[in-house]
Amino acid sequence: MLFVFLFVACNSTKDIDYANDIDPISSSGNINVVIEIPSGTHNKFEVSKKSGQIVQDVENGLPRKIKYIGYPGNYGMIPRTLLSINDGGDGDPLDVIVLGEQLQKGSIVEIKLIGILKMLDEGKMDDKLIGVMVNNSIFSSIDSFNELKKSYGGITNILEIWFANYKGSNKIIINGFDDEKTALKVFKTAHKDYKLNRNKVSRP
Repeated sequence: MLFVFLFVACNSTKDIDYANDIDPISSSGNINVVIEIPSGTHNKFEVSKKSGQIVQDVENGLPRKIKYIGYPGNYGMIPRTLLSINDGGDGDPLDVIVLGEQLQKGSIVEIKLIGILKMLDEGKMDDKLIGVMVNNSIFSSIDSFNELKKSYGGITNILEIWFANYKGSNKIIINGFDDEKTALKVFKTAHKDYKLNRNKVSRP
């Protein structure tokens, strides 16, 4: 098995800082992603900038839920990354949408980066990396963005439509996709930025 489940409700995980305690590169050389939101669900969870634990996002004093159809993939972050504004990011850890079967919140899964969805959220850069599970998924054989488009028609359209609308009309602008080479370059830059700016890690 190339991924391990860490359950937030379990006491053994209470001291884990998901943003800082986990290596972004697995022992087998793949990318580690912490799953914050399982695919198909609506509750908005994120890694807390204070505790490093996964907590529910709050909006207007209430638990935040996506007012749209559920997430089209597992959603999470790459630990020990921080893409600075100077490098085209938002100063936060890298966000990843992981294609594949639904995973538990708090899972750490090994993925291959295969692309980027480029987008602006209220005028600010908010790109989403696209990954596939290394094992135990129908997408595990996919190694590139072109392969994804060729083998699974319509998935890029689904991602584009979903992210363009999940916050409501006219809030997100989609600027197309980029490939796996660019995604890997972004990851390497964000890991380097993290090492230089660890004390600034946050995900408001």
